[in-house]
Amino acid sequence: MSASPSFRDGLLAAVPTLRAFAVSLAKNSDRADDLVQETLVKAWDKQDSFQPGTNLKAWLFTILRNEFYSQMRKRRREVEDSDGAITARLSIHPSQDGTSDLTDFRRALQLLPEDQREAIILIGASGFSYEEAAEICGCAVGTIKSRVSRARSRLQEILSISGEGDFGPDPIAAQVTNSAALA
Repeated sequence: MSASPSFRDGLLAAVPTLRAFAVSLAKNSDRADDLVQETLVKAWDKQDSFQPGTNLKAWLFTILRNEFYSQMRKRRREVEDSDGAITARLSIHPSQDGTSDLTDFRRALQLLPEDQREAIILIGASGFSYEEAAEICGCAVGTIKSRVSRARSRLQEILSISGEGDFGPDPIAAQVTNSAALA
């Protein structure tokens, strides 16, 4: 099947943000890569169901999210890495300033309930609007706003942050925990 250049370009442009979202859900880079690949294959196969002029990125995130939950249902008997210990041993942390802040942030993010983590990543890190995130998650806009607010408050509590200056140099993490950036 041959895709239009704009569809193909849209798929390629979305890969980095799809991968970031997949890593946050799967908590494992190999599983995340598989999840992104499966998402792209499904999108390619179902490209005739995509409505040109609508939000391709949101459509792809919805496919990824649905695929993740389908895989989770299949893997119920697998051992989960809920505390991040296995993931921490497999990951290589950057050596620049802010490494410890980023590590603390990742651990704190994993302590959030899945729905709050998903919402704050969609809004704060992936750049979706509340409306787009609500569409991806299949819930009301108010629900997404509530999840983001609770996640932001919980992250600030876990990390003992009272403002952006307390957290460190990482701009993405600072954006997620900064109330003004998400409002």
